Amino acid sequence: MDLEKAFDRVPREAIRWAMPKLGVEKWLVSAVMSVYTGAKTVVRTVYGNSNGFEVKVGMPQGSALSPLLFVIVMEAMSRKFKSGLTLGAVV
Repeated sequence: MDLEKAFDRVPREAIRWAMPKLGVEKWLVSAVMSVYTGAKTVVRTVYGNSNGFEVKVGMPQGSALSPLLFVIVMEAMSRKFKSGLTLGAVV
C-alpha cells in the first residue's frame, strides 16, 4: 500500500463515516468536521501567495489532528473489510 500522499487524498466523508464506527460521539464528529467546513488554503511561492481557494479533500499536513484521523479512517476501513471476509473465502 502506497501511503506517500495519503493525508492529501482521504475524502472528508470517509472521516465523517469512520469516527462513529470507532465510537466517537456525534458532538465530537461535528466539532472535527467543522474544522474542515469552508477550509481554504493558498499556494506560497517566491513570487508571493496565490488567491485563497477551498480545499474539499484531504487533511492538512502538519496538523496535530491529521495523523489521528488518518489512523481512525484506516482502522474503520480495516474492520469493515475484515468483517466482510468469511472463513470459507480464506484460502
